[in-house]
Amino acid sequence: MSTTVLTGVCPECETDLTTPPIVPGETLSCPECLLTLRVDDIDDGRLRLRMVEVTLRDWGQ
Repeated sequence: MSTTVLTGVCPECETDLTTPPIVPGETLSCPECLLTLRVDDIDDGRLRLRMVEVTLRDWGQ
């Protein structure tokens, strides 16, 4: 029985990432720099990742 593992590299800190099966459009966090990444595409088990801009709300406090 084989388990599919996908691999990729964080575009910010270049940490090697492995993840169980995931689909394009899903997000994950880099365990090293904690950046939120979106899966743009998967090609032959390799993830193409892009940084997600996270905007924090200003609650006026």
